[in-house]
Amino acid sequence: MLIVVIFHTLLWQILFVDGQIQIVPWAPGPVWWAISWICTIIPVFFVAAGYSNAVVVDTWRATSDAYAGFLTLRGTKLLGPLTLFVLVFTTIGSLAAWLGWPEQAAALSRQFAQLLWFLVTYLLLLAAAPLAVWVHDHWGGWIMLPLLAGVIAVDVAVRLTGNLELQWVNLLFAWPLAHQWGIAYHRGWFRGWRVSPLLGLLTAGAALIAVLVIGFGYPAAAVAWADIPVANLLPPTLVIVVLGWCQTVVLALLEKAGTADRLRERTARGVRLANALLLSVYLWHIPVIVMVGGILAGLTLLWPAGSAVLLNPLLLVILVLAAVTGIVPLIARVEVRLIPTPGPGSPSTPLTLIGFAAFVVGIWAVWQFGAVLAPIDPAGATAVMTYLVGAGLLWRATTRTSG
Repeated sequence: MLIVVIFHTLLWQILFVDGQIQIVPWAPGPVWWAISWICTIIPVFFVAAGYSNAVVVDTWRATSDAYAGFLTLRGTKLLGPLTLFVLVFTTIGSLAAWLGWPEQAAALSRQFAQLLWFLVTYLLLLAAAPLAVWVHDHWGGWIMLPLLAGVIAVDVAVRLTGNLELQWVNLLFAWPLAHQWGIAYHRGWFRGWRVSPLLGLLTAGAALIAVLVIGFGYPAAAVAWADIPVANLLPPTLVIVVLGWCQTVVLALLEKAGTADRLRERTARGVRLANALLLSVYLWHIPVIVMVGGILAGLTLLWPAGSAVLLNPLLLVILVLAAVTGIVPLIARVEVRLIPTPGPGSPSTPLTLIGFAAFVVGIWAVWQFGAVLAPIDPAGATAVMTYLVGAGLLWRATTRTSG
């Protein structure tokens, strides 16, 4: 998450040119393209999700609870953070629209909502987790082959047709494959293998990435910048899948080395706290970046002579990290109050399924259309309403159970 925050902080540059503030996309050049292969860690999140979902599915199976119980147990933990974010996000965009900037508010709302792609994908994987675990337990790694074939087929179709929009279909294959690696990891894959084969797999994966980039014309960077607008991460390509495989191997090597076992208790507590705040950090770090960048830009206008210091990217990164560390835990205190307390007994299956479906569709719609309640943006208003209906139904299913 630290890497994610730093990357997004550096994605845009704040410049002071001829007495005016300019915001331009960062074009870091080939050196940073190479660094991106080490620092792009989104695949790890999906591997970790697969591992944690395997743990939760095992626990859920032991209770003999219905599928609705599983969905409410996992899904409603996201209700608090997401609902607060959507409400604040909608309020800001709607106020800007009604105060005279409707087109700008709608456009910026859609742009800032792009980070929700991750949550839509995660929630779909969460809903399918019991099936994904069952398939692995019955068929092992064979389930990974059709997912890998799907990734390759999409990449081939994109290159044959030239239609880059087709690459988004890989959301259905690439991240579920990484999720399966997490389930397999929990069941003994990777960490149960000897060090020498793991090193061989890591070397082979790195070599394959080089072959795909150099020999088959895949983008030279893992993530997109101004000087390489089409990269491998979003939407995902076969190259980013191979990178995820390499990262999973690295996780196994770190576990074999006993890295986590050597953490001091104080450090371990910090890691647990950071993990508890991951979603909150993910949702709020972009607004924090905008806030800190705006303050520095304003100070630069007041003190032009200090522009070289005030607009230094390193200062921006330091201040953003400090602000995230200070602000996000306070926001989390509000979020936790919006997480429903499950009632006794089992939740209604129809209500849970309808609520969860509307909840996911609402997040997807906000990702696609933004969240502005104004006549100029009916799609954004519909997105917000869909999310609120889904969140309300899921809340009701969680709290008003058969007990």
